[in-house]
Amino acid sequence: MKKLFRLLPALLAAVLIFNTSGCSSLYYAAYEKIGVYKRDLLKKRVIEARDDQKAAQQQFKDALTRLKEITKFDSGEAERAHRDLKSEYDGCVTQADTVRKRIREVETVSSDLFAEWEKEISEISTPSLQSASRQQLATTKQRYQELHTALVSAEQTMAPVLRQFNDYVLYLKHNLNAQAIASLKGEAASITMEINRLIEQMNKSITRADEFVKNMK
Repeated sequence: MKKLFRLLPALLAAVLIFNTSGCSSLYYAAYEKIGVYKRDLLKKRVIEARDDQKAAQQQFKDALTRLKEITKFDSGEAERAHRDLKSEYDGCVTQADTVRKRIREVETVSSDLFAEWEKEISEISTPSLQSASRQQLATTKQRYQELHTALVSAEQTMAPVLRQFNDYVLYLKHNLNAQAIASLKGEAASITMEINRLIEQMNKSITRADEFVKNMK
């Protein structure tokens, strides 16, 4: 506990620097004072991105369940149906924004880490060690690229799902009656396919993240 209190000022400084100045060198320096380096931060960011994708995945699953439920409502429940669906949509938007933010953080730290790694390789004078480090960098870059491709694929899949979902919410808002609910039954199959495809993409991304973190240990 005492050690945590000693480290707290440095942690707070790192957060403050990042949020106010955006100066990455000072941000990383603050973390390095407590023994946390870019490699550690990348691992942390990847884990956060993975966990947020899991949360987003669950939110979209809940939204899909809600969409299926409202097609069973009667005319007296149209307003409630819209309210419930709008709540699920808002939750999906929030989770999607969080996922996008996490991916950008992963991209920033990885870029800075690889740039630093390249620079430090040139400072190694022993040829065999320099070669080994360069090979390790190449391997890590390849694994990261596989992860990044999966992350971006999942991110890009969210946008069309949210657009379609928003269409349903607005349509129901403008037509609070049994006919509007009934008309969504046919559309539900379409968005079900899109959400299932999104969940599949997120599963791939989560798997890649797990593999990347495992290989960084």
